Amino acid sequence: MARPVTGAVRRLRAAAGRLRCRRPVALLVTAAVLVAAGTWGVRALTGPDGKKITAYFDSGVGLYSGSDLRILGVKVGTVDSVEPEGDRVRVGLTLHDGVRAPADVQAAVIAPSVVSGRYVQLSPPYTGGPELADGDEIPVERTATPVEIDELYASLTDLSDALGPDGANATGELSKLLETGARNLEGNGKEIGDSIDRFGDATQTLSGRSDDLFGTIENLQSFTTMLKRNDRQVRDAEQQLADVGTFLAEDKDELAAALEELGKALGRVQGFIKDNRGRLKANVGKLADLTRLLVDNRASLAEALDTAPLATDNLLRAYNPGKRTIDGRGNLNELSMGGPPDAGLADGGGGATGREGLVPAPAERQEELPGLPLPAVGDVYGTPEQGGGR
Repeated sequence: MARPVTGAVRRLRAAAGRLRCRRPVALLVTAAVLVAAGTWGVRALTGPDGKKITAYFDSGVGLYSGSDLRILGVKVGTVDSVEPEGDRVRVGLTLHDGVRAPADVQAAVIAPSVVSGRYVQLSPPYTGGPELADGDEIPVERTATPVEIDELYASLTDLSDALGPDGANATGELSKLLETGARNLEGNGKEIGDSIDRFGDATQTLSGRSDDLFGTIENLQSFTTMLKRNDRQVRDAEQQLADVGTFLAEDKDELAAALEELGKALGRVQGFIKDNRGRLKANVGKLADLTRLLVDNRASLAEALDTAPLATDNLLRAYNPGKRTIDGRGNLNELSMGGPPDAGLADGGGGATGREGLVPAPAERQEELPGLPLPAVGDVYGTPEQGGGR
C-alpha cells in the first residue's frame, strides 16, 4: 500500500533537481576561473610582451615603475624599473609588440606640470631604416631630463646675489647702467619694434637661403684660412698701408689742395666737353679713320719701327761733327744691277759672278721698269719668272 507523499519529501526532490541543473554551469565557471588564473600566472612569470629597452638618465626624479612610455604623446609601453647606477639612473622600459622606433631614438623625461606624474617620451617617431631591437640601450648622451624647480630657484638666487648690493651693484654701477639704458631707450619703442620686425624678416630670408648662407660662410672660412697661411704677407701689407696712411696724414694739407685742384680741373674738362661736343665728335670720327689707316698699314708700320733704329744709327755714323756734314758713298754699279766692276774677271776665272739664276732683261722690259736716280750702266738682269728685271 503506497504512502502519500508528504510536503517535506516534495521539497527535497525539488532541491535535488535544481542541483542537477546548476552543476554544468558551476563546472563552466570553475573552468573559466582556472584558465584566467593560469594565464595570469604565466604572464606574471614571463612578464609582459614587448621589447625590453634600457635607457640611462642623469636623474630619475618623478619617474617610477609603471610610468608611461610614449611616442608623440601616445602610450606605447611602460617603465619597468628605475635604479641608480653610479652617477646615472638606469631605467628599464618595455615597448609594446608592433610598435617600431628608430635605432638611434632619443628618450626624454617629460613633466606635464609641476605636480603631475612624469613619463618617458621617445623621439623621433619611426619613418624607416634600422629599428630599435629587443635588448638595445639608449646612452645618456641621447637622453634628457627636465630642469628641476629647485635648480631653477637656486640659479635665480645666485643671479640675484651676483647682481645685488653685495655683487655687481656694490657701488651702484648696475643701477646707473639701467638708468642710462632707460634714458637711451625712452621714446625709441617704435624704432626698436621696427628693428625687431626687420630682423625677423632677415631671419626668414636667411632661412630660405640656407644653402647660400652656408656657402658664403664656407667661402669666408677659406678666405680666413688663406690669410692665416699668408700671415707674413698680410702683416707686410698692413705695415705698408700704415706707412701710406702716415704719409697721407703728414701731407694732408697738400693732398687736400691737390684734390681741390683736381676737382677744379675736372670741372673745366666737363665744361670743355660740354661746349665742344660737336667738334670732339668730329675729331673722334677722324681719329677713327686714322686708327683704321694705321691698322691697315700695320705691317709697314712694324717694318718702319724695326728699321728706324738702324737708320738712325747709320745717320749718326754718317755725320761728320768736324765739318758738320753727312758723309756718304754711292754704289752706282749695285743700283744698275750690273754687279761689281770686277764681275767679268771673276767670271773668267771660274768664280762667282753674282748673276747666278738671272737673265738679261729685254729692251721692252727695261722700259717698264721704274726710273732710277741715275741711268743704268751695262746690262740689266732679272729673274726668268719676271721676264728679266726686278
